[in-house]
Amino acid sequence: MENIFILAFSRELLTIFVWFAFDRGLCKDLFKKWSHLDESRFSVETVSGGITNLLLKISVREDNGSDVPLTVRLYGPNTEYVIDRERELQAIGYLSAAGFGAKLHGVFGNGMVQSFINARTLSPSDMRKPKLAAEIARQLRKFHEVEIPGSKEPQLWNDIFKFFEKASVLKFDEIEKQRQYDTISFKEVHDAIVELKGLTDVLDAPVVFAHNDLLSGNLMLNDDEEKLYFIDFEYGSYSYRGYDIGNHFNEYAGFDCDYNLYPDKDEQYHFFRHYLQPENPEEVSVKYLEVLYVETTSFALASHLYWALWALIQAKVSPVDFDYLGYFFLRYNEYKKQKEKYFSLARSYLAGSKTE
Repeated sequence: MENIFILAFSRELLTIFVWFAFDRGLCKDLFKKWSHLDESRFSVETVSGGITNLLLKISVREDNGSDVPLTVRLYGPNTEYVIDRERELQAIGYLSAAGFGAKLHGVFGNGMVQSFINARTLSPSDMRKPKLAAEIARQLRKFHEVEIPGSKEPQLWNDIFKFFEKASVLKFDEIEKQRQYDTISFKEVHDAIVELKGLTDVLDAPVVFAHNDLLSGNLMLNDDEEKLYFIDFEYGSYSYRGYDIGNHFNEYAGFDCDYNLYPDKDEQYHFFRHYLQPENPEEVSVKYLEVLYVETTSFALASHLYWALWALIQAKVSPVDFDYLGYFFLRYNEYKKQKEKYFSLARSYLAGSKTE
């Protein structure tokens, strides 16, 4: 049963999963009343298949004729190299209680069972629509106010340095991959991490429990109810406010990584107003907008470094057919392209704040 992920697209998955969960005592209360049902009473369909997990919609036809929908999330192979599942499971119950994501019903060896959210996944272009951007900002403010027990130490730089240690010693069997990998100067990358950490440390940005992966695929909208959902908290951790927002803004680039789509200053200020004062967004002072603007642009650079190193690790361990090495260069080159502009902005702000 350890190969359940390989069977993800099979119609037999549900029966296998139900009996796997039942026999092992996982989610027993949930599935006990269904253990007698015939296989024909179950149906399974793929909701989405991401890089680090697969989402399935499970429908169960009960004896009274009603259909009960559930979501099964299966972890991708080797995701433990980049995701702390223990940290995710610790947080998910508190986030669910606060109204975020689907309700967690149970966990099993390489996945979890959650309630089904009746909503559509946003597209990258949806996120910049003023009304939706404002709602994302309001919900993100609430998300950042959730208290998760345990250490409140920000994990961003710990994670980046861990990624660096793994990413800088890889060996590839494929000659072309190894050739591309050998062109990377890891001394340059390490120096970039140290320099950027030094800059952001001086900003003294607020620490919050952050989503850390707020791309369009992790935002869902029920159009009829106009209700927005945040989903998939697998990268969630205590981190910096500006990082969560800057990482989200980077995702405006979409699947083609067109960073010309990064929000302009007016669009960012619109988002900041609704984040900082959800009830009275127009009353936010320019001073606070400027502070968050500097934070966000600086940490947007950290987002490029994080996902660039993440991509190198995935290039080695992931079975997904995706050009992870190419993605490293996309993100790292964008970091280098924007570095001087954003460093200059932060240093100018810091110099000005000392004279006040």
